[in-house]
Amino acid sequence: MTMQPFHFTPGRGPVLVSMPHVGVDLPPEVAAGLTDAARKLPDTDWHVDRLYDFLGEFDCSLIRARHSRYLIDLNRGAAGKALYPGQSETELCPTTGFDSRPLYQPGQTPGPEEVQRRKQIYWRPYHDRIRTELTRIKHEYGYAILWDAHSIQSRVPRFFEGRLPDLNIGTADGASCAPALAEMLLETGAKSGFSTVLNGRFKGGYITRHYGDPQNNIHAVQLEIAQITYMDEAPTFQFREERAEMLRPLLREMMTRAAGFLDQHRPA
Repeated sequence: MTMQPFHFTPGRGPVLVSMPHVGVDLPPEVAAGLTDAARKLPDTDWHVDRLYDFLGEFDCSLIRARHSRYLIDLNRGAAGKALYPGQSETELCPTTGFDSRPLYQPGQTPGPEEVQRRKQIYWRPYHDRIRTELTRIKHEYGYAILWDAHSIQSRVPRFFEGRLPDLNIGTADGASCAPALAEMLLETGAKSGFSTVLNGRFKGGYITRHYGDPQNNIHAVQLEIAQITYMDEAPTFQFREERAEMLRPLLREMMTRAAGFLDQHRPA
């Protein structure tokens, strides 16, 4: 039996949580073509699944990438269209890291046929599952919430100046979820003591933008968390439970309030 390119935990609640960048697996032939530095996978959304270890309380569905974003980025569109035109960003099958250095050894960069192969084997099944699960949830509840969970190092000069705010809520400038829901999440974060922004540098990637459809009662939110809030950043990438314990109650509150908000506004 072929192994699925993702981990999926079914739930019965109205929320689907997606973690497209937590994966660390690489096919041996791909790993062999990477540089020594790239094989350490520094641009992973480290420990996001551990940070959200309370999700079982919500009985929500959860989909987590099995493979590294260096293989293929599940939060990019299959056509490779830029998410932030005019700004630096990585590709569907990244060739450079967040530090702008090449990921592949000379002559090992994937060509068009290899990119197509990765789309079929790794990208498409992940998105087919998201689509299927959102359809099921919407049919059962009349609405659905897609919570796209991410993290990134707090300082990445390639993408932004200075230090990133702690919590970065993205709703595609209001297109992927109800504005009142987004404002409620922003207010909840701002009151916590963690610096919080809405549609700042990160407005949500392909997953948020593609599946969010508030007019059809499917609301998608991306939360990009500065890794320094719950772990040590490069070079050790060590999880810090004492920091996570301070952040988890806020994440739990945000998700609880999001589900409650939509339940109150359930379609007739």
